[in-house]
Amino acid sequence: MTEPSAAQPEDMRLPHEYDHRHSDVSGGWLRAATFGAMDGLVSNTSLIAGVGAASVEAHTVVLSGVAGLVAGAFSMALGEYTSVATQNEQLAAEVKVERRALQRNPRAEAAELTAEFVRMGMSPETAERAATEVSADTERALDVHVTQELGVDPDALPSPYVAALSSFATFSVGALIPLIPYLLGFSSLLAGMLTGYAGLLLVGALTARFTRRSWWGAALRQLILGAIAIGATYAVGSAIGVGIPG
Repeated sequence: MTEPSAAQPEDMRLPHEYDHRHSDVSGGWLRAATFGAMDGLVSNTSLIAGVGAASVEAHTVVLSGVAGLVAGAFSMALGEYTSVATQNEQLAAEVKVERRALQRNPRAEAAELTAEFVRMGMSPETAERAATEVSADTERALDVHVTQELGVDPDALPSPYVAALSSFATFSVGALIPLIPYLLGFSSLLAGMLTGYAGLLLVGALTARFTRRSWWGAALRQLILGAIAIGATYAVGSAIGVGIPG
């Protein structure tokens, strides 16, 4: 495709060249990063709240929080890597199935593609011509069949390494936030919980940057959901702490 010149009228250019651009939604990092940050915040703030509610020393709270950070970060990274890698491997297996079908019965596959194009709104004649042209190139036909039948572009798969590193980094940051008051020398459980709540608001607002939702709505949603988990864990820790002999 030729590059549009500066003198070329805007209405002659493609929309993505002058009107708007889309974010990359296929890399896999945003979901992993958001999940990691929220999980780190909620799980470690809840952990600190539950342990602190049992009236233990600040040192024990910090130790529990640091252990939760390290264990959770590695667990998140491993889980993300395994889930994304497994998903990609499953798609690769389905691509092999489709490739064999194209080799064994190309006419049936072309007819299947014609029917798919008709469902997309083409006339039968146009759909048949389009399917014939696409099927002339086996690799192109394979990509089109996989995209249409599975709803996934085989050339735009998320990276398990990116997902793992994103979740590891953001979980660590999220889990560190409620520990900040303790690391600064304070021993107030309330300060740690309030810092965790502030982190929930911040991360919720940041996600709105990618989803184009209102920042306050996204922030409030994360705060409410996180507060439920933190409050429940605090109640459990408080109940257990009361029952522990002094």
